[in-house]
This record gives sequence, structure tokens and C-alpha cells, in this order.
Amino acid sequence: MTSHLTAVELLKLGDEDRKKPFLNIYWPYIIGTAFGVGTGVFMNFGTRRPLFSGIQKHIVGVAVWTSLLTYVQNKRDEYFAEKDAVYRHYVELHPEDFPTPERKKIGDILEPWVPIR
Repeated sequence: MTSHLTAVELLKLGDEDRKKPFLNIYWPYIIGTAFGVGTGVFMNFGTRRPLFSGIQKHIVGVAVWTSLLTYVQNKRDEYFAEKDAVYRHYVELHPEDFPTPERKKIGDILEPWVPIR
């Protein structure tokens, strides 16, 4: 979908009205819990103990995996924020490379359709 705004105007809109999807917010906690419990179960299975015995292993596993995945998510967010800042800076320095797109009707974009039977 094309817009009547220039590239610089689009960059200045920001993301005030946007919110992250549920899974993007909570994935480190969901996956960290699953991997943490799975790590405890795997350790118990390897030592031929009841799968959910030694609950401290499961708790430590959940804490470690959740912390690790939260750290990875924060680093990923920092990386993409820096990448977006570089793109934004380039667009602001070179507005001539990003002309305002001309508005087109959808009928002008599509080719004529001829049914083949």
C-alpha cells in the first residue's frame, strides 16, 4: 500500500499506537519455563530418578533459561533499534533517494483479467 507521505514523514510518525503482540512480550518466560522444566526432567531421566523429583533442579533451570532468553531478547531489541536508527539517519540525510510515491488506483496496478477455460 502506498502512502501520500514522504519517507521522512513516515519515519516521524513513530509507534505510539502500536503495541507488541502477546507472544513477542512473553516468549522468554514461556520458552524458559518449558526448557527449564525440560532440563530438570532430562537430568532426572539420565540418572534414572523419578522425572519430577528434586524440584530445585527444575526451579533453577527455569530461572537460568528465562534469564538467558530475556537477555537475548534485550540484545535483539538493541540490535534492531540501532539498525532502525541507521536507516532513519540515512533517509534523513538523503531524502532525494526516497521520492514521494505517486498515488495509483488498484485498477491501474492490476492487468486485465481474461478467463481461460
